[in-house]
Amino acid sequence: MGKCELCERESVETTVHHLLPKEMGGTFGSTAHLCIPCHKQIHALYTNEEIAARLTTIPELKADAQLARFLKWIRKQPSTKLMKTKKSNARKRKQ
Repeated sequence: MGKCELCERESVETTVHHLLPKEMGGTFGSTAHLCIPCHKQIHALYTNEEIAARLTTIPELKADAQLARFLKWIRKQPSTKLMKTKKSNARKRKQ
């Protein structure tokens, strides 16, 4: 259990998020420890290409409008709550 670097909730299970996606050259780059809901939400909203182009730091992720709405909501949720994540409609249309 740890603290999510994105939503800043404590006592959550964290995963390692490559700030620059591995397939875009970030295998040995900077990482962040994110709770599972935050990590899933990033990948549900954005392709690896979008992440690599403009969301490669925690401040950039926090400043993103779509993600900011999610962060505002998730911070109010108990650390034990599990939720389903769906790809955004905008991302579905791009594929």
